[in-house]
Amino acid sequence: SALFPGHDVGSVHGFRITRNADIEIAEDEADDLLQAIEDEVRRRRWGDAVRLEVVADMPSPWREQLRRTLHLDPADVFEIPNHLNVSDFLELAQLDVPDLRDPPLVTRLPSEFRGHTDVFDAVRSSDILLHHPFHAFDAVQLLLEQAADDPDVLAIKQTLYRVGRASPVVAALARAAGNGKLVTALVELKARFDEENNIVWARELERAGVHVVYGFAEMKTHCKALMVVRREHPPGGGSVIRRYLHLGTGNYNPGTATLYTDFGLLTCDPDLGADVAELFNLLTGFSTQRLWRKLWVAPDTLRAQLLGAIGREAEHALAGRPSGIVAKMNALVDPEIIRALYTASRAGVTIDLAVRGVCCLRPGVVGVSDRIRVRSVVGRFLEHARAFWFTDGGADTVMLSSADWMQRNLSGRIETVFPVEDPRLKRKVRQVLDLAMRDNVKGRELMPDGSYVRPKRSVGQRKLDSQARLIELSARRLAEASG
Repeated sequence: SALFPGHDVGSVHGFRITRNADIEIAEDEADDLLQAIEDEVRRRRWGDAVRLEVVADMPSPWREQLRRTLHLDPADVFEIPNHLNVSDFLELAQLDVPDLRDPPLVTRLPSEFRGHTDVFDAVRSSDILLHHPFHAFDAVQLLLEQAADDPDVLAIKQTLYRVGRASPVVAALARAAGNGKLVTALVELKARFDEENNIVWARELERAGVHVVYGFAEMKTHCKALMVVRREHPPGGGSVIRRYLHLGTGNYNPGTATLYTDFGLLTCDPDLGADVAELFNLLTGFSTQRLWRKLWVAPDTLRAQLLGAIGREAEHALAGRPSGIVAKMNALVDPEIIRALYTASRAGVTIDLAVRGVCCLRPGVVGVSDRIRVRSVVGRFLEHARAFWFTDGGADTVMLSSADWMQRNLSGRIETVFPVEDPRLKRKVRQVLDLAMRDNVKGRELMPDGSYVRPKRSVGQRKLDSQARLIELSARRLAEASG
């Protein structure tokens, strides 16, 4: 009666409309990209309907009326047998029931930080592999904080995709600009559902004196890169300019870094430094040259180099040399990559894929993908890292990436794939990959017909929860460091 005064309400039936959330802006039509995005976000709430969900007891005439009003096809109407809005169940997470909660994860800084005066000293000594959430995001934040206050730091450049609502990363960049550093931030305004948040941060950074760029109107910048340029004074005299890098598979967001599994690499490798400097020149419009030394960069070279790496494994297998692929990602849908994997399988390459989400490849099909296995792990943390291991005749090429094996990542976004070259760090990546493929608790195996099943444990085989095992290993290393 409050909503419809003067009317008798005969019955009530729930429904939910999903609208098109894509923002499409032509490069030649966007004089002010920030303003154009802002306008599109405001219009999005009235975007075209793409799906209608209805409760099971809604009468057919009502469904049909809604469908016609929203200009939807019958295939776009879905009957939901249970609760319509499952996000309502998030309230259960607020209940005070400690015995139903996971024990808090105690994060740690990487052991390589011990015995060093600062992050720069540690990274000069060796490359450092970060594995979140087991490693604290503080490792990345420390690099930014020290760079902001270090008088020898000349410049800081960073890509920002999803940074969260209360961002210490943004605060550190603003402070660095206030301290006279040349600070450049590429803020991706088209990060879906983070557009408004990123507009706020972009304006705050501009007010602080940061050079803010927004990338390309028709292509998202999805790579995760941070570069600190520092003048150093070696013991022998003189000075050198060194680039310190953080390259990651996940966002610069301390909040999600406690919930998502991601890799990051801290390094001052000169070739990677030159590549990342060139990447930022490209992103800021100061260069069109693309001479990559170690990075694979989309949409330029990534697809071709990935196909080349898969093809080389097939060549190794046919020649009787060591071969194999172990890869971890969120999604595998790119047709060209899938065909290349099928070809490699037929050539004799053993391929293990840990794909958390959608996977259009069909493993175990006789004569097509006999040598391919696919597992999906859904556990306490969201599996978000992308890591690729190529046996490469025994050379063991290991790459980490911001990109899934999807058309949009390989051909429609700015993405990077970067190498892990230290054998010690390679072994750490391989341990994570192997645990994911052996997970018989939270893992599910993809079958040739597209269904997922629980992995069968043989008699006497122990349960293995990959994330729980990584928590145990992290706790052990923390105890050893404390002892």
